[in-house]
Amino acid sequence: MIWYILRRAVWTVFATFIILSFTFVLMDMLPNNQIRQAGLQAAIDGQNPEIAKEAARERLGLDRPFHVRYWDFMTAVFEGDWGWSTEYEKPVKDVIFNRLPYSAMFAVPAIVLSTILGTAIGLYSAVNQHTKKDYAATFFAFFGVSIPNFWFGIVLLVIFGTFLGWVDIGFNEHLAKSASGDFVWLQEPKQGHPAFIGSKKPTEYVGILSPANLKQLILPVFVLMTGGMASVMRYSRAEALEYVEADFIKTAKSKGVSNRRIVAQHIFRPASVPLMTIFVGRLLGLLFAGALTLELVFSIPGIGLAAYEAIVSQDTDLVAMTILIPTVIVIFGNLLEDIAYAALDPRIDYGDR
Repeated sequence: MIWYILRRAVWTVFATFIILSFTFVLMDMLPNNQIRQAGLQAAIDGQNPEIAKEAARERLGLDRPFHVRYWDFMTAVFEGDWGWSTEYEKPVKDVIFNRLPYSAMFAVPAIVLSTILGTAIGLYSAVNQHTKKDYAATFFAFFGVSIPNFWFGIVLLVIFGTFLGWVDIGFNEHLAKSASGDFVWLQEPKQGHPAFIGSKKPTEYVGILSPANLKQLILPVFVLMTGGMASVMRYSRAEALEYVEADFIKTAKSKGVSNRRIVAQHIFRPASVPLMTIFVGRLLGLLFAGALTLELVFSIPGIGLAAYEAIVSQDTDLVAMTILIPTVIVIFGNLLEDIAYAALDPRIDYGDR
């Protein structure tokens, strides 16, 4: 197992290198909007556009040869220097660390709830196969998988935000922070807190766990959880059905074992091994596919919104880091899956690989 983990770690570095290389090449091939805007602004001001474009190229470091820029970029990344964000005018590390908590605020609860509820509903549906409850659960699964997250989010915003007025349209990013701009769990707001500028009714608390912040996270969590829970429910139901009519289940029932114990010990345990295969894929989809569109819909200043803005403005360093994060998550997540296989099923051994 140790040799297998070491080889996977080497593969992690190689895969990261390949993905970052493709990212740099693709971003370098695109026309740079900042250079175009510099030329356009110079023409409006009555100056020479070509001189302005050349100055912008020098400022961005694009006047150097490709191989020099590529080497400097890759060296800096692996040395821990993530570069400078031209979009936000600050180090990329600061942008990532400031945006990541916003993505985690609604993605982590959605992942936890979708995993727990989806697995429980899937197991219950399998045990009660061909009943009305099973049909209802199956309908929900197809609904959650089929409906687009961004459309569902817009519909809920229109209903609960515009018509009913239960939630605010937009996202108040200051509710999760103290007056000094640091993320806090729960804190009484001080006078002049930026979250309540122009508001006549400041809330009693601010912070990640404050009621006001949790209220604005309800819709994003629910929308993101719907698709994830439906996927888990479908997989868990399909895997559990393989064991519902198995001989050892019939034997357990004949011995008087309770239904709860049969589901928990005799059905869920063997079904949990293949279920592990969907966790990382769903995690990636929730964080960096569904979360990207939802952050645009709900105006949440997270990693997804930062990645979108970086791509539009061709902020190469920030684009690379927003791609590096899911890459590392997937690769290490797959490694954790393999380790979980061995823990859940003693028959699996990676010693000879």
